[in-house]
Amino acid sequence: MTVLLVTSRDLPAGEPGAAALDAALGARGVDSRWVVWDDASVDWSSASLVAARSPWDYTERPEEFLAWARSLEQERLLNGADVFAWNHDKRYLLDLHRLPTVPTAWVTSAAQLVAAVDDLGTAVVKPAVGAGGIGLSVLGAGLDQAAAEVHVEAGAVVVQPLVTSIRTRGEVSVFVIDGVPVCQVVKVPVGEEVRVHEEYGGSSTVVPLDPACVDLALAALAEAEARFGRRLDYGRVDMLWWAERWVVGELELIEPGLYLDVAPGNADPFAEMVVRRLG
Repeated sequence: MTVLLVTSRDLPAGEPGAAALDAALGARGVDSRWVVWDDASVDWSSASLVAARSPWDYTERPEEFLAWARSLEQERLLNGADVFAWNHDKRYLLDLHRLPTVPTAWVTSAAQLVAAVDDLGTAVVKPAVGAGGIGLSVLGAGLDQAAAEVHVEAGAVVVQPLVTSIRTRGEVSVFVIDGVPVCQVVKVPVGEEVRVHEEYGGSSTVVPLDPACVDLALAALAEAEARFGRRLDYGRVDMLWWAERWVVGELELIEPGLYLDVAPGNADPFAEMVVRRLG
């Protein structure tokens, strides 16, 4: 049986630390290989299972990516195309009614953006379909119409308060695989930056699972599972400290990096989940 691990053209060998996942699957007798999601030469029907691992360029062509996901036999695609369609736009945060989340407005016009930023005073604005901190801006009240137009010309954006605790407590990510929390990572930015990604100077550290963070992560996965009526194969819940509690910042259900370069141990529970799905 063959498992296809899906990536993008700029990461043909897979996500950072991919060798750990390759080894974990191989040790369990699983034949796996990395393939690019938009490579027309891939025979998707030959796969026993398809796992979206690092197709991080999908945000540039989301409709094409979703069409690709829908074209697959859904019982072979981990988490499923319906989950991808819901989760690819940060508007999904508005659906998490029963969870504490970072307050979020989803806006499509310059006028809406100006009003939303004015309400907050200082706001984080980012593309509704985006990843990796690309396109993120910190804006202050009094934004003029012309400047606002620039931010919405490519599509909808989400507007959130600037959560300053990211510079002290960082952003916490809890990985849940097959319903089990397996790892917690704290990501911190550098200086006055709010993006925690390495390309902006951020750093990531594995820390012990915190009960409060675990509870929130499981509640977030449960909310998504209730929406789709089934157990999800994997998820990563990114959270921030806001109003004296942990709140959901992102719920990553498409292609959350496993941070294998700093948490290679995440490869084993992921591989175990794959083996169970193949069985």
